Amino acid sequence: MDPLLTPVVQAAGEAHHLATSIEGYVYPNEQNLLWSVLIVVYPYITGLVAGAFIMASLVRVFNVKALTPVYRLALLTALAFLVCAPLPLLFHLGHPERSFQVMITPHTSSPMAMFGFVYAWYMMAVLLLELWCEYRRDLVVWSERERGLKGLLYRVITLGVRDISPAALHLDERMSRIITVIGIPSAFLLHGYVGFIFGSIKANPWWGNVLMPVIFIFSAMASGMALCVVLYKELCWFRRRAVDDACLDEMGKFLFYALLVDFTVEGLDWLHRLYAAEESISVLKQLAQGRLFNTLLVIQLCLGTLLPLLALGATQLMHGRIPVWFRQRIYYNSAFLILIGVLAMRWNVVIGGQLFSKSLRGFATFKMGLEGQEGWLLSAGLILLPFLVLGVLVWLFLPERPAGPDAKKTAAAPTAG
Repeated sequence: MDPLLTPVVQAAGEAHHLATSIEGYVYPNEQNLLWSVLIVVYPYITGLVAGAFIMASLVRVFNVKALTPVYRLALLTALAFLVCAPLPLLFHLGHPERSFQVMITPHTSSPMAMFGFVYAWYMMAVLLLELWCEYRRDLVVWSERERGLKGLLYRVITLGVRDISPAALHLDERMSRIITVIGIPSAFLLHGYVGFIFGSIKANPWWGNVLMPVIFIFSAMASGMALCVVLYKELCWFRRRAVDDACLDEMGKFLFYALLVDFTVEGLDWLHRLYAAEESISVLKQLAQGRLFNTLLVIQLCLGTLLPLLALGATQLMHGRIPVWFRQRIYYNSAFLILIGVLAMRWNVVIGGQLFSKSLRGFATFKMGLEGQEGWLLSAGLILLPFLVLGVLVWLFLPERPAGPDAKKTAAAPTAG
């Protein structure tokens, strides 16, 4: 082949590929999706942060004593996922080394630019401060008991405050409660603003909806609580400890309530769309029945919502008739399905909202590769990374069993199991 014709042939092949990957009338700038799977992973991780923090707040603010065994695990889970939350956005940027500019050049009219301040507030002023107040007594004890690098780390985290008198501990508890009260709306703000970004895009009928921030918040609560159920059960199994049945029952009850509210709000959203019957409803129906049939109707609705809702509802209505071992399996399996369903919901919102053209007469096709910046491997790695961070945090701050002369002080604190 003539070398001069090679670029022409390649361009023709690319044009043919684009022509076969669309259906109907699609504007040229809509043939390639601008937001890919990394923007799916980002709201999913931030939602887990918010939900896990809400689970912890039930103990500290609403005084749900049955959830005490999972309180610290929920806080550490929120911290592990919050540390990794900005990574999908950084990998999505063309120049991630410039990301610090969002903190030194604020732009208040852009909700995306405000993320850095929301993240810093929640990370530094809320979550880390609450963890420090909660762990300060144990950090002092561990710093005296442990040697080497671990003991040095505990001594550094105490920040030189080594007073563990009853008055000081009472002040820590009061401060922790106040911080948690502040943290609840902060958690809603952290994840609700993600839904606000989508809901404020009026040009897209799938996204431009005032209920979008509310849907994101309640789906985040359901997914975060479901993650706490799965992690608590797995941690008890790994450490060969008996599961606290009262704690797991209480977690299952709140998980059922959160999922029920989430299902109600999303159902209200679709009922409003169908009743209003705007010009975009026909293309949304085609999208739900076609390209998003598996992820929307099968995974999100049936497997991720209706099946767990019925199973968890049965445990609430027939609690005394279901054996304990069977209830535990229902909670675990339902929580796992909810995690998958919420991930599918994020996929449907981010990817599904870009599959139809603004002309409302055509569809694009999205195919994700295995490698690359927007591939499966990187996305899966970003989802697994918070679990590795959580493993380190659990090893450091949730010891398997207390030991030594200060065992009573350490054992008095809530532990996972």
